[in-house]
Amino acid sequence: MAFDLDMIRKVYDNLGSRIEAARKVVGKPLTLTEKILYGHLWSGEAAEAYQRGISYVDFAPDRVAMQDATAQMALLQFMQAGRPKVAVPSTVHCDHLIQAKVGAEQDLETANITNKEVYDFLSSVSNKYGLGFWKPGAGIIHQVVLENYAFPGGMMIGTDSHTPNAGGLGMIAIGVGGADACDVMAGFAWELKFPKLIGVKLTGKMSGWTAAKDVILKVAGVLTVKGGTGAIVEYFGEGARSLSATGKATICNMGAEIGATTSIFGYDEKSETYLRGTKREDIADLANNVKQHLTGDDEVYNNPEAYFDQVIEINLDELEPHVNGPFTPDLAWPISKFAAAVQEHNWPAKLEVGLIGSCTNSSYEDITRAASLAQQAIDKKLTVKSEYTVTPGSELVRYTVERDGYLDTFEKIGGVVLANACGPCIGQWARHTDDPDKKNSIVTSFNRNFAKRNDGNPNTHAFVASPEITTALAIAGSLLFNPLTDTLTNDEGQQVRLDEPRGLEMPVKGYAVEDAGYLAPAIDGSGVDVLVSATSSRLQLLDPFPAWEGTDLKGLKLLIKAKGKCTTDHISMAGPWLKFRGHLDNISNNMLIGAINYFNDTPDKVKSQLTGEYGPVPETQRAYKAAGVGSVVVGDENYGEGSSREHAAMEPRHLGVRVILVKSFARIHETNLKKQGMLGVTFADPNDYDKVQEDDTIDVNGLTDFAPGKQLTVVLNHKDGSHDSFQVNHTYNEQQIEWFKAGAALNIIRMKQEQH
Repeated sequence: MAFDLDMIRKVYDNLGSRIEAARKVVGKPLTLTEKILYGHLWSGEAAEAYQRGISYVDFAPDRVAMQDATAQMALLQFMQAGRPKVAVPSTVHCDHLIQAKVGAEQDLETANITNKEVYDFLSSVSNKYGLGFWKPGAGIIHQVVLENYAFPGGMMIGTDSHTPNAGGLGMIAIGVGGADACDVMAGFAWELKFPKLIGVKLTGKMSGWTAAKDVILKVAGVLTVKGGTGAIVEYFGEGARSLSATGKATICNMGAEIGATTSIFGYDEKSETYLRGTKREDIADLANNVKQHLTGDDEVYNNPEAYFDQVIEINLDELEPHVNGPFTPDLAWPISKFAAAVQEHNWPAKLEVGLIGSCTNSSYEDITRAASLAQQAIDKKLTVKSEYTVTPGSELVRYTVERDGYLDTFEKIGGVVLANACGPCIGQWARHTDDPDKKNSIVTSFNRNFAKRNDGNPNTHAFVASPEITTALAIAGSLLFNPLTDTLTNDEGQQVRLDEPRGLEMPVKGYAVEDAGYLAPAIDGSGVDVLVSATSSRLQLLDPFPAWEGTDLKGLKLLIKAKGKCTTDHISMAGPWLKFRGHLDNISNNMLIGAINYFNDTPDKVKSQLTGEYGPVPETQRAYKAAGVGSVVVGDENYGEGSSREHAAMEPRHLGVRVILVKSFARIHETNLKKQGMLGVTFADPNDYDKVQEDDTIDVNGLTDFAPGKQLTVVLNHKDGSHDSFQVNHTYNEQQIEWFKAGAALNIIRMKQEQH
């Protein structure tokens, strides 16, 4: 039996008429993306055609999903909204706060003790306001959503950048900040700029060592980390239909690494097989009744160049396994060229650790294919040369693969099975090492590999590959090994070759689980108390941000001019800081500590214009705030790429930063800044970035006439008495300007709720 079946039935009942209305206003056949977007308009049936990349549109998502690290702030904001219950089906998943250290059982036990206060808050606030709660150990949000909540043709937002995972089941699933989730849970429309469309045509069929992961590793190499920004990627073709539903989810999951709004596959036989296999026959039956609406129109796929803004074609017959990295997920290497690249760039060839699993690659198919290689290591008398860890994606998968003997196979080769949680993927990993700063290499089947992300060591060269390639390289202990062509020396001195991995898309005996980890909320939560201690170091009730003062911004100080890549991991690190995700003031002590200061090439060391001395970024900013001085952060291209974490926007807002001025923004981060009442602007001429000097006092003019499409003016007042003045751009529409004026979008929601 599926969750929220009445809601799904209602979506399908309305889909046909809404798509027909959309066809009339658009005047041509529709992609699957357009069908779902037009099918979820807040206003109902379409009355106009929207311009891709230009029109801001209000949508009505079907559901909201949140992981524990981001849910804390999202639900603290929701508590300010004044509603007795969430307006749409919503869930919380406890997956981020469990540190991988020893093994699943002990790590989970430690997490339950260490994070009790946070888990108690999340379970009680879920119970009170009608959210489904998934306990620690239940699994990683995206795998649990795929198994229980994703449905073809639906629309979901989630407070995690890898929410697009659900696109593997034909759902428009988009990562957002907590303020966006708060809007939808409070019963308001959700706004998105109508995306551009990238079509990826898959021909042929994979075989041998190539896996679904290699499709997105290839696409990442083509589009780069920002090539998908502002676009939805729609996969189609015979090759797409040949992939398992979980393989499709892997591809959609890692679409976040190209900046895509989301990625999606159409409904097909593989989708139906997965729905039925996860005991959602009722949804499969409903989907079959409307399946013509759950894929793009034939004319679109027959002539894709006429309907997509960009088309990429990949022949799966010819696709090689890939290894991407280090330090960025778009540096793509076919396995045949990888060893040469390792030697040419002098990357550490010895593989220290191979890590499989995560939300990206922890399906039954992934585990069984990797286990087939582990079994070969046993049978062919090969000693695994690298450390090896396995992170199951959910308790459903973990229980099933244990029942079927695969976990035992991993343990026989020295593998350590970790908790059903994010763990090493997000820096929640107690790395076993004698030197935490040494230059080394790891390979993971995760999704992103920015410096310091996995273990805090800037010298860890992290590479991303499929679970199969990761396992093969771990057996060899070397990045120079190509399992497609090379042999290994076994314990008896013989040369042996690994055979192609083999796995099963679905368990022959079906999925099984004793306790999936779900807690349903109270029917009436009015009597439930949500307790947040005033002395807590981990949870803090929020105070509203102040409204704009109504004037141009004068006399702002430069806080930092960030150089190069500045992701949300640089702005608000995860790892040990995760424990403060519910306490805005405490977590603000990590604000921009990973960003590289342009003027000294050093992180967390900036000049205070109050004292002339250098110190940590948060400490310097707190001094500005205490003195009543606003500040500006200047950044480079694609500022804020990576995670959806809104803390990267809330921390500067809380500490008194007034303006973020960059060459370009990543989508989610720009939206998060707007939601929190921040001013986020971009250089009209990127070369003006070079004019910013370390001791600048900065004015922003034009705010008293702040209007959509109208440039603002930045004046740099240099220490020597000279000035530079230039135009900056913004993408604020009228509603977003009101957020800025009110001090935050939530301030407006609260006012509306009070009026009701």
